[in-house]
Amino acid sequence: MSSYRDTIDGFDARWCRLNDWLVRHRAFWQSVPFTEPEPAWVSLCPELARLVSGLTEEQCERLEHDSVAFAVLAAEALPSLADYEYLIQVPDLAPDESVVVSETLPEVRAKDMPGRKRLQAGAFTASVSPLSLPVLDWCSGKGHLSRTLAASCSQPVTGFEWNSELVRDGNRMADKYGERVAVRCQDVMATDLSLPEGVHGVALHACGDLHRQLLRRGAGSRMPRLSFSPCCYHLSADSDYRSISRKAEQHVGRLRVRVADLRLAVQETVTAPARVRAQTRRVSQWRLAFDGLQREIRGVDEYLPVPSYPPRLLQEGFESFCRWAAAKKGISLPDSIDSSRWLAFGMERLQRVRRYELVRHLFRRPLELWMVLDYAVYLEEQGYRVRVGEFCARELTPRNLLIDAEYQGLR
Repeated sequence: MSSYRDTIDGFDARWCRLNDWLVRHRAFWQSVPFTEPEPAWVSLCPELARLVSGLTEEQCERLEHDSVAFAVLAAEALPSLADYEYLIQVPDLAPDESVVVSETLPEVRAKDMPGRKRLQAGAFTASVSPLSLPVLDWCSGKGHLSRTLAASCSQPVTGFEWNSELVRDGNRMADKYGERVAVRCQDVMATDLSLPEGVHGVALHACGDLHRQLLRRGAGSRMPRLSFSPCCYHLSADSDYRSISRKAEQHVGRLRVRVADLRLAVQETVTAPARVRAQTRRVSQWRLAFDGLQREIRGVDEYLPVPSYPPRLLQEGFESFCRWAAAKKGISLPDSIDSSRWLAFGMERLQRVRRYELVRHLFRRPLELWMVLDYAVYLEEQGYRVRVGEFCARELTPRNLLIDAEYQGLR
């Protein structure tokens, strides 16, 4: 089992370097351009603001999906971005494509399993094979990952899932195909949770507190192996984020963030269909237009968050959207709204937001790695030998980081 420590640097050294870099650059990623017409960094680094303001729409589209290329360009105005590519470098843990295909559940046996999820489960399974221990699938849902793993594992696979309907569906599918999978109705956050001994704990895209619970409980019970791909780091019962490892907690100058700040780490999505992208742009334009309108009417230069919109408003037009949003926030609008003026305002804001967000989005992967490397340091402190890397291409899922740990014993 090769280790990330063998291939690049120690996890703790990498974490420290990332931590200090994120602290130095926090003005560039903690400001939210959608809610702040001019992020704090614009006055700190006007050269960077001018650089992004001069980008064409085509350049923005390309650079949004190539953070390394944008970092190289932006380093002309902000030289400290020159280290970007090194900071986000991780090994590729995916085996040959032929192996991934062989570990992926055939479509005929993957009914009720979305196509992208089927491929993600196959890529995950291929990256953690061979499987020699009984498997515990954490937050298993219908057992999509459980069933994929079972095809490559000679040992039984057990899933823990709190939703009884998903438990029934998962067991029904496993029974239909004669798979050695048993999904149990179990809340993994329960204080009286009892873990089986000698199992390989796995999780594919378990959210926030759920994957951190696997990390703590799995290591605490000395599970022989833990393999998981984390997701939605911001989903937590806490408001302030705390590092898990002892070394990170004791680091002088440790980055201190609120859990809400961690949303940034999961804002990258794979390319959506053109129709969906156009709809998203229109709604964003309307929201920014309404933001300008409400600031003027209230005489308060402050962003007001508006809840998710009913789909019908897209057909009813901009003014209906404004009146719906105003009603939600208790704002009285005039009988007539200058829609042309505010739509032009919203479009101008949207173009600026897109360019400012290029800067903020540079820090998505570094922030995610800051958390993942902390997890790796924690596991090493608990006696595990750890790999960290990518189990698939980001085009399949941007949440493609895998932490794979085998217990070696405390020294």
